[in-house]
Amino acid sequence: MATERTLSIVKPDGVQNGHIGHVISHFESNGIGIRAMKMVRLTQAQAEGFYAEHKGRGFFGELIEFMTSGPVVLLMLEGDDVIAKNRVLMGATDPAQADAGTLRKLYAESKGRNTVHGSDSPASAARELHYFFSECFEIV
Repeated sequence: MATERTLSIVKPDGVQNGHIGHVISHFESNGIGIRAMKMVRLTQAQAEGFYAEHKGRGFFGELIEFMTSGPVVLLMLEGDDVIAKNRVLMGATDPAQADAGTLRKLYAESKGRNTVHGSDSPASAARELHYFFSECFEIV
């Protein structure tokens, strides 16, 4: 197993509905460490930059509006194979299709308001972590 880092976001619905602690507890009880954490309210520019790969898709505007609608909690997770492990713990994007006990099955309202985000690959994790946690990395 390889120790990795990945990004998780407790989205505005998760923050608004009081699920920050539940999400963190879920990670910790499954052997995932929290390396860094901060609560922010994303600006339009930050949200558009983060989700730039989706620009031009029909849901982009709605996604940006949602992600800027309230505070989010940004988490740098660390652990063995944490990217894959986090993807399993989150569950399917659509909570109706998510497995029992996953974060989205437990706390998400809909496919669009699905409580958490998680990086989907090592390349995404590196890009996403640097986007929000650049201060945690040495600049060479």
